[in-house]
Amino acid sequence: MSARSENEQFERGIAHFNAREFFEAHEAWEELWLRAQEPQKAFLQGIIQVAAAFHHYQRGNSNGAKSLLAAGITKLEGFSPSHGGIDLAALLAAAHAWADALAEMRDPGTEELPKIWEAHT
Repeated sequence: MSARSENEQFERGIAHFNAREFFEAHEAWEELWLRAQEPQKAFLQGIIQVAAAFHHYQRGNSNGAKSLLAAGITKLEGFSPSHGGIDLAALLAAAHAWADALAEMRDPGTEELPKIWEAHT
């Protein structure tokens, strides 16, 4: 897959994520993850886990959402705040807020589902 195709696939995953189509985002990024080398592989796994967490949330599985958020956060925390051209700091802040809320048995609600934004350089 060319670098351009990979970028388009990554962007497709972001579009799915932002449309709250978390399973589809996971699928788009998984194709890239399967071919990636470290450290990009870990980055992709982290955002896949975050997407999968919100998919579990949408399906009413808060335990699955909590565990996948924790795993995704752990993977992503080692990357720069704008890794991959996205505002990773904002995504991590939202993931932490969700993880905290779910741990406290609070439901932020679907209107609070995060989006992935382009990093400002």
